[in-house]
Amino acid sequence: MKKFVLIVLFLGLFSGLQAQTHTRVFNERIRTLRVERRVLLLEDGVVDGSEPDNTLHISFDEMSHDVHFYTYSVEMINSGLLSNEYLTGFATQDITDYEHSINTSREYTHYRFDFPNEDMILTKSGQYLLSVYEDGNRDNIVAQVEFCVVEPLVKIDARVRNNTDIELSGRFQQLDIDVNTTALDIRDPKEVRLVVTQNNRLDNAVELTQPTFVETNRLRYINNKALIFEGGNEYHHFDAFSAYYAGTGIDRIAYQGGDYHALLFTDEVSQGLYIHQFDSDGRFVVNAERTSDDDTEAEYMWVHWTLAAESPWFDGAVYVGGDLFGNELTLRNRMQYDNEAKCYWLTALVKQGGYDYQYWFVPKQPTTNDQRLTTNKTTTTQRVDGSYWQTENEYTVYIYWRPFGARYDRLVGVQTLH
Repeated sequence: MKKFVLIVLFLGLFSGLQAQTHTRVFNERIRTLRVERRVLLLEDGVVDGSEPDNTLHISFDEMSHDVHFYTYSVEMINSGLLSNEYLTGFATQDITDYEHSINTSREYTHYRFDFPNEDMILTKSGQYLLSVYEDGNRDNIVAQVEFCVVEPLVKIDARVRNNTDIELSGRFQQLDIDVNTTALDIRDPKEVRLVVTQNNRLDNAVELTQPTFVETNRLRYINNKALIFEGGNEYHHFDAFSAYYAGTGIDRIAYQGGDYHALLFTDEVSQGLYIHQFDSDGRFVVNAERTSDDDTEAEYMWVHWTLAAESPWFDGAVYVGGDLFGNELTLRNRMQYDNEAKCYWLTALVKQGGYDYQYWFVPKQPTTNDQRLTTNKTTTTQRVDGSYWQTENEYTVYIYWRPFGARYDRLVGVQTLH
């Protein structure tokens, strides 16, 4: 029954209004950072957390039974506003709701909190960054959540087509977008900024400040080559709901040295082969059998990925992508090559549950100071899994508006396509 519930949740949990919520972890002891909502709706000029369906439910694990003092604060991105102009109440809040893990091979403490709440209320639409830091030290950030608040003032008509401006029914997908701006007083089309993401990724996100055509009360972004994306391939999936039996995508479960190990089946380079399968576009859900509370009773496992390759690719690196790793490109999810086994491999400590993942190839380029890469759509699935127009992806369109003289970007529309 537990496995059946997992499958239903994994395929159906993310229905409804969805938009970007990007997570980043900066401390190795912080694991499984989750946000259960993806966008907040500005209603009557506030978001106050009074409605569970319009609240971010945030949680994470710290890998010990020690109690840590965590605090969070929120700042508005792309804004010249002071905090008291977009936030009512306190500027910071302590995280006081936590529980120790129970009967697990690895000890951890589960922290959770909801935002906004009666002590911290948002009053403006836009893009926000919530930072969690330790011991009251704002320089000691352990995790961040980037999220959005929308006031729906525009209507977005977006379509995905396979006949792109560079090829017909091949590797790519192209978006055409119409924005009805009747409710806005736009003096210059450049007041509007359009952002498009694919499967909640940032590495191939597109930002446009100039529409293709400007009509009365309508901005049109059509036949724009910047809105061409790799179709990619459907995500791989594994189901680690059990610590005793191998679930979907898992070759075997082992217990060694006081830890559980989930060894995934070896993946192969599959260029030229598209196989339709249901996925959740990179998301994951925590779930474990024989538990009454997955948050505190699920085990942590060492998950082992293996990708067969006769020789390494010297012109770039391979990453395991997905929400599991915050859709980022860091040393945490970069694969290593084993010359003797002739394969790429990656091992990561993962909480029990169901997970989507992809193999991303990134050509050589400089890294930033925090070892995160900025790729500008150079990340590709074609090296490993291929790219196909038939692939079912989730695209999200964001419309930001900064009127003349305004000091912040209002988010006036969000539309998600499946």
